[in-house]
Amino acid sequence: MTIVTSLPAGSSVDITTRVFAEKLQVIWGRPVIVDNRGGANGVLACQAVARAKPDGLTLLATSAMTHAANPSLLPSLPYDPVADFAAITRFGNSPFVVMAAKSLGTPTLSALIARLKAEPGKHNYGWGAVPANVASALLCSIAGLDVPAVGYRGNQAGFPDLINGRLSFMSIDVVGAKPLVDRGEIDAVALTAPERHPAVPGVPNCIEAGLPELHFTTWSGLYAPKATPPEIVDKIFRDYQTIFDMPEVNARLRQMGGAMERLATPAEFQAFTISEIAAWGKIIRGAGMRLE
Repeated sequence: MTIVTSLPAGSSVDITTRVFAEKLQVIWGRPVIVDNRGGANGVLACQAVARAKPDGLTLLATSAMTHAANPSLLPSLPYDPVADFAAITRFGNSPFVVMAAKSLGTPTLSALIARLKAEPGKHNYGWGAVPANVASALLCSIAGLDVPAVGYRGNQAGFPDLINGRLSFMSIDVVGAKPLVDRGEIDAVALTAPERHPAVPGVPNCIEAGLPELHFTTWSGLYAPKATPPEIVDKIFRDYQTIFDMPEVNARLRQMGGAMERLATPAEFQAFTISEIAAWGKIIRGAGMRLE
């Protein structure tokens, strides 16, 4: 069995998928391969799974990037996030941490915004996955900033430049940001949620940071090819639920910052996917974002 991921190794989707894959091998009694196919905004991964045999042996673990953002970002999308896939479950949900380079000397969000405004043309932000780009673009839109973006092949690829000050800031989901926050290698100035997150308790929420409008989360989910029989979809969902309910797994997910209160059912996740296409589209159009 193969779970294709739309993001590189080390991404939050990859890390969380491997937690589940480790237990799925025991439940199913067969190897579960995690196949990272990052790049091209996840298009290649989506195409591979959409065209796969609908037998439950090839699945897609992806994020809001491919199934909520891409329809509004790409002028010609070679897959349909709804028509080409059977939704199985949403297994991750995370706000972002706005991380500033320590060399800027801006330990708070207000200080970061003030410096970016005071020095036009001297700053940039990095991103390696579309949700990270949208989160930073949303910050810029709300705060009235004109800051160019620098793209990387995966969020983690931009971390060295952020740490060394070649990037001014990045907005990364909690799972991806937590190692840098824990090591104190950056200034974590805000969380894009109205409450603090237990995985990064020292990061002020968007209300405390002075920008309550900065409320934005991303998510991770599992899909199968569209014609996969409902009984197979339901079995995979039940197995994911069994793993999620294991105390050691739930504790590990919470420690990483990627746990949800409960997993979404296939029907809930299908409806959620449709609603997210509209919600992300509104943000992307408002920020004037477009990818070619």
